[in-house]
Amino acid sequence: MPRWIKVDASINHYITAHLEPEAPVLQALQRETSTMEGAQMQISHEQARFMTLLLKAMGARRTLEVGVYTGYSTLITAAALPADGSVLACDISAEWTAVAQRYWQQAGVADKIDLRLAPAQDTMRTLLAQGQAGSFDFVFIDADKTGYDAYYELALQLLRPGGLIVLDNCLWDGSVVDASVQDEDTVAIRVLNDKIARDARVHSYLAPVGDGVYLVYKR
Repeated sequence: MPRWIKVDASINHYITAHLEPEAPVLQALQRETSTMEGAQMQISHEQARFMTLLLKAMGARRTLEVGVYTGYSTLITAAALPADGSVLACDISAEWTAVAQRYWQQAGVADKIDLRLAPAQDTMRTLLAQGQAGSFDFVFIDADKTGYDAYYELALQLLRPGGLIVLDNCLWDGSVVDASVQDEDTVAIRVLNDKIARDARVHSYLAPVGDGVYLVYKR
């Protein structure tokens, strides 16, 4: 019989205790972000370590991020890349990304990050129009949930074969399995989860890390 374990608070604490320590600059960014509107959007330390391992294991060099907020995930991505690596980061908030840019400078990774303040779909379509299809190794999507399907389709075009898309919040605090929850965000995530599971263009795995990360490998 298959074995599975409920990741409750004690198990999560055990996992966190067995991770590499969080760098001081990341701790400071977490603290500042915790006082801000939308603080729940920040990814956790354990998810950051998971993503760092993925990036290093696949030897990623060119990455795309959809949704920056205060820049924690962008910072850990840039730090995981080689010296000539780059992150193209998409967001629409000058206020939130101003916080991000301070910490990118402190961490010494600002020169790897190209921040585009515009709707991410517009930025992604511009990249495609510039002939950049198939040029990215890794895409992280953590933005408006009703836009996820469009971001996913554009990301697949921008990603090289063998590249990886990571979509955050795909378990949505468990709401995806509660049929009584029918708000727009939850329905959008459910529909995309079902689509990815059937998508012959990719191999995929929905991992119970953080709020659920869908790992999508382009064939």
